[in-house]
Amino acid sequence: MMLSFFDQFASPVYLGTPLIALALSLPWILFPKPSLRWASNRLLVLQNWFLSQFTQQLFLPLGLGAHKWAALFASLMLFLISLNMLGLLPYTFTPTTQLSLNMGLAVPLWLATVLIGMRNQPTISLGHLLPEGTPTPLIPVLIIIETISLFIRPIALGVRLTANLTAGHLLIQLIATAVFVLGPIMPTVSILTAILLFLLSLLEVAVAMIQAYVFVLLLS
Repeated sequence: MMLSFFDQFASPVYLGTPLIALALSLPWILFPKPSLRWASNRLLVLQNWFLSQFTQQLFLPLGLGAHKWAALFASLMLFLISLNMLGLLPYTFTPTTQLSLNMGLAVPLWLATVLIGMRNQPTISLGHLLPEGTPTPLIPVLIIIETISLFIRPIALGVRLTANLTAGHLLIQLIATAVFVLGPIMPTVSILTAILLFLLSLLEVAVAMIQAYVFVLLLS
């Protein structure tokens, strides 16, 4: 029984072919593409409004030099939201519950920010490893601690996204199993549990969107 709860996180394979590539490429088909007509449909207008609001909030505390990352971060945000939301549908697979995928997104983007910072502003980048006004005996210890925290950051990005989505999916499956088991035995408790399952599903929708935003926000 315990193994069946974790079977939903196994990468699906059909005729020996992993279907994770299909799960990663399918969400892009669902988004409307800009047209050359003057009048756009409501869905496209809503999508453009969402992207503009997101980029405005994300880059508000950043300088003009960081605005060149807007297209990359907005695309990553839409990509993660679509994967997280589609994974809440029945009989679907959520690729973002795989730690390998999340680390594959977090490590290159984190490394890019570190390398660009070291190339453009090496003094400021190295200055983050030692806070101002540090006592002399603590300098070697703080440098080691800050260096370790710098390298832990991509691991924290990937593990945070994986753990939140995995825990939510497991909780939904556990409560759904309880609803079916309690149905013929205690109908009243089963109805109350079903209401709790509905509220948890709404919470998971919010978590799916928030985790995508937090992932991109911490990268910025």
